[in-house]
This record gives sequence, structure tokens and C-alpha cells, in this order.
Amino acid sequence: MCMVIFAPIFAICAFATCGGYYGHLQVKVDCADRRQSNRSINIDFCYPFRLKEVHFKAPLCEAKREETLFLDGDFSTAAQFFLTVGVFAFLYSLLATIVYVFYQNKYLKNNRGPLVDFLVTVIFSFVWLVSSCCWAKTLSDIKTATDPTQVLLLISACRAQENKCTATQEPHWSRLNTSVVFGFVNVVLWVGNIWFVFKETGWYKTGQRYPTRSASGKRSSEMRQRLYSESSFDQPEESSQPSRQDSFNQTKGDFGQQVHRQSSFNQSQGSLSLPHAYIGKPVSYDRENKVASQGPMIFINEM
Repeated sequence: MCMVIFAPIFAICAFATCGGYYGHLQVKVDCADRRQSNRSINIDFCYPFRLKEVHFKAPLCEAKREETLFLDGDFSTAAQFFLTVGVFAFLYSLLATIVYVFYQNKYLKNNRGPLVDFLVTVIFSFVWLVSSCCWAKTLSDIKTATDPTQVLLLISACRAQENKCTATQEPHWSRLNTSVVFGFVNVVLWVGNIWFVFKETGWYKTGQRYPTRSASGKRSSEMRQRLYSESSFDQPEESSQPSRQDSFNQTKGDFGQQVHRQSSFNQSQGSLSLPHAYIGKPVSYDRENKVASQGPMIFINEM
């Protein structure tokens, strides 16, 4: 979102402060010969800072003639590179703003939009960094080349000690200094936007899936270990299951005999009672009708 709001604004500020610069300096030559005293020389320069093409005329104090001089240096490459980056960054950020606002669904479709946006953002971040550094160094060289002290050394009349040369006006650099600041602000803005664009790509979403899978894998492995431990714990019980089944069958047989004996016993006694059921342990009798053992039993009386 910071790209949508701030990127076009700072891009305009960067190339506007650089491309619209106009510099002016003025020096004064006071010859020992009073016939050409207090001669002011105005020197103007502007973007793209081809200073070798900037010329001015200076008086020759020894004669009534003038010489044509040129400033030193050609700094157009770095300046034009910086301005070009600013213009293209503005156009792309403006296009990205339109896509984000009006074509969000098509932007996210098939993950192509975020991938292209991510790659372009990385490229612009690098280009902004290179152009801003180059422009900052070039601006320092421009200040040196247009320093009034350096300009006075180019004038032949100022090399003579009897003549007096002074600088009456120096260029104002606040606008170009601001362009350098805006350049590095764009670097920070575009580098910071890399993270937000990366979150929209499939690479980030794929990276987010792996921790979930690993966690589920850990859970499944823990469940397998638990099941394995429980199965190993239940194996002795399963091995003793046949003996239990046999004992259960024996108990079942004893239980059937006991029910038959109990019914015959109740008939012999002739006692009547309400129908009821009692579940308990089966009772086995010896020959003397004494209780030898007790197990689950059921008493059923019919009406």
C-alpha cells in the first residue's frame, strides 16, 4: 500500500528537482588598467550539466580584447540516468496503482501478477540505489567544477597578481541536494516494498505450507508411537485370550448346570416368590451340598 500512495509522489519529486535545475554564478574582474575595471561575468548552467559546453567571455586586462572560456566537465550521464529512473519509476508505480485498485482479481490470477511485480520491484530498488549514489557523487563534482574559485582560475586576467578578481554570486544547491535526498528516499521505499510484494507471490505461500506439514508430520509420528506402544502393551492380553475363553466356556457350562439345579430345588421346596432376577457369581456344590465356590449366577422364577 505504501507503493501505491508514496512511490509516484517521491518519484515526481526526485526527477522534478533534478531536471528543472537552473544555476547561476557571477564573478567580477577588476583590472589594474582602469579602462576595464569592475567587469562582471555571468555564467549560467542547467540540466543535463554538460559544463564543457557552457562558455563565457572574460576580459584581457593587457589589451582591449576578450577571451572565450568553457567550464570543465560533462556530468550529463549520471544526471540523465537519475532522471530516467525517476520517470520510469513514476510510470510503473502509476500503472501498479491502477492495477491494484481496478484489476485486483486479474492481478492475483495464476500468481503471474505478483511475480512480475516482485521482479520489477527488485530491479527498481537496485536501479534507484545505483542512480542515487552516482547522482550524489556527480553533484559533488558539479559543485567543484562550478565553484567560483575554480572558475576564476580559468580566467587569464585573474592569474596576474596586479588584477583583482572576486566572486559576487554563487549557485544555490538546495534544489539539487533535495533531489539526492528524494533519490535515497525512493531507495528505502522500493526496498521496503519488496517484502509486501513478496507476500503476494506463490513463493511466500509455498514457504508457509512447509511448517504446517512438518507439524502435522510430528503429530502423526507421535500418534503412531502411541498406537505402537498400546498395541505392544495389549499383546500379552491377546496371548492369554484363549485361556480366558476356555475358562469362560467352562464357567458357562457350570452356569447352565447351576440354573438347572436351582430350578429343581425351588420346585422341590414348593416355595413361590415374585419373579425376580439375580445376577451373581455361579455357585458350585459338592456332594454334601456345601458351597465350594461362588461365581456369577442368575435366578429366574416363572409365574
